[in-house]
Amino acid sequence: MKFFIDTANLEQIKEAQALGVLDGVTTNPSLMAKEGISGKNNVLKHYVEICKIVDGDVSAEVIATDYEGMIKEGEELAELHEQIVVKLPMTKEGVKACKYFSDRGVRTNVTLVFSAGQALLAAKAGATYVSPFIGRLDDISTDGLTLIEEIREIYDNYGYETQILAASVRHTMHIVNCAKIGADVMTGPLSAIYGLLKHPLTDIGLAQFLADHAKANQ
Repeated sequence: MKFFIDTANLEQIKEAQALGVLDGVTTNPSLMAKEGISGKNNVLKHYVEICKIVDGDVSAEVIATDYEGMIKEGEELAELHEQIVVKLPMTKEGVKACKYFSDRGVRTNVTLVFSAGQALLAAKAGATYVSPFIGRLDDISTDGLTLIEEIREIYDNYGYETQILAASVRHTMHIVNCAKIGADVMTGPLSAIYGLLKHPLTDIGLAQFLADHAKANQ
């Protein structure tokens, strides 16, 4: 499973890259705003800076909600860097734009997916990635992991090559369970990735090894 980090914070991206397990980055307007990045030129420049840090795909989201606007913004984003994946919303206009880009070899990520039917449409439109938001489903007492299972079954039934990018990952067990189900990619915060490192027996064992070494070499 690929590991993406969901942030626009360059320091966190560098930290994840240094760990040696980072495969890409996802961003959105909210994450850009969180970092105080505003203005079209500043946003575009920031995407390029992210691409310089990571080796993999970087999802850059369009702001437009109409078809023509999505095409214009998407083409501009795709021209920024070869690692850019154009991120489109799961709407009628977004699906149309996805088909437009897929027909032209431009990679896409269809986001804000909350049902298996939406994921099916995205795959038929040729999306490179589909982003089901599991954490937001959990927030309304719906099992987000069940959605990943449904999409995996549908894609496997028909051989769709669209990758399931589990988004809105909130914690470490989300990552583990997505890996068990068969998500192709997960995107989440650095804290969730670091959580995979932690186990009390590891800490206890290391402390014991060091204590024994110190005692034997007094």
